[in-house]
Amino acid sequence: MKLIVGLGNPGPAYARTRHNAGAMVVAALAAQWRVTWQRGLTGWRLSAALSAPVARQGQSVRLARPRTFMNASGVAVRRLLRHLRLTPEDCLIICDDVNLPFGRLRLRAAGSAGGHRGLASVLDTLGTEAVPRLRIGVGAAPLPKDLSDYVLGPFAPSQQARLREVIARAAEACETWVRQAGSTATTTR
Repeated sequence: MKLIVGLGNPGPAYARTRHNAGAMVVAALAAQWRVTWQRGLTGWRLSAALSAPVARQGQSVRLARPRTFMNASGVAVRRLLRHLRLTPEDCLIICDDVNLPFGRLRLRAAGSAGGHRGLASVLDTLGTEAVPRLRIGVGAAPLPKDLSDYVLGPFAPSQQARLREVIARAAEACETWVRQAGSTATTTR
């Protein structure tokens, strides 16, 4: 089984912000794969995340979206991994990245959090950097001084016009990861 987790903040106020790019990708996958979100896992209540099981590329996949705020994402991911009896290597974390230009994707098998607090929460809670991640570029040149306001703000109108395409490419990258899970390759598109 593989787990795909889209990081973001809960609630409608954050739904279309840059920081919710990961959650947007998981929502797009759920719609594309025609799965329904569940608040708990069979036989076990998981209040820290919504999840959706699906068979994809010949294997079981579970989509998940933490209901915790971004900086506490590790709690939800750890609970999911423990319940599903998966290793961190079986989990793909999807998150925004201000250090990548808007629309650029980077898929890696391991590495540091690179300043992303949600990813840092996951890596710290799991005690390893060996967690696959798909970063979605939301950066602009030059970056504003207040990154909190920037990532918690909506995409610029010029970015909104391309956002659907970026989310679709990120969803394709997730499909590729499911097919080629276990690969240690680094990809930037």
